[in-house]
Amino acid sequence: MPDPFRRIALIATAVLVPVVVAVIVLAHVLGGGAGDSTARVVGPTAPPRAELPVLPVDVPPVTPQADADCPGLMRALPVELMREPSRRVKSASPFAYAWGDPPVVLVCGVAAPAGFVRGASAIQINGVQWYVDTSDKDTTVWTTVDRPVNVEVRVPASIDSAPVTSLTTQIAGSLPYREPTPGK
Repeated sequence: MPDPFRRIALIATAVLVPVVVAVIVLAHVLGGGAGDSTARVVGPTAPPRAELPVLPVDVPPVTPQADADCPGLMRALPVELMREPSRRVKSASPFAYAWGDPPVVLVCGVAAPAGFVRGASAIQINGVQWYVDTSDKDTTVWTTVDRPVNVEVRVPASIDSAPVTSLTTQIAGSLPYREPTPGK
């Protein structure tokens, strides 16, 4: 009678070899063959930045505080936001940035939001406090209220808060916390 370990090894080999061969064949069929390491992306892709038209952005005058604090945030902003490419903007300030179409627009160094008064609520996302203005049916305006300069993010009403949530990392990392001071 053969050794039981030898019998197990023969059975494992008989099962394992065809499985390995099938995996290799399948990898070649799906992967495009040996030596092809290029990933294939299926589905719609965002248009390159150069294909999106230049977006005019209204901005407030640049303040000394914005000049001091906004450059670090602008350097930290992602080239893509929620799979949407950045796009060129035309503004009187270097502290405006946009992504996608319809655009999500960020402006650093804006005035405190008029609606942020005592008793108004703020939403905290990842350690950044936001005042949210939904008075425009087409655009939701998110404005930070706990940084040395206010950062405004305009999001089309058809888009949820995901872009704002994504940007909190760069904002928190670039602009230090400051106790919010609501108006009267």
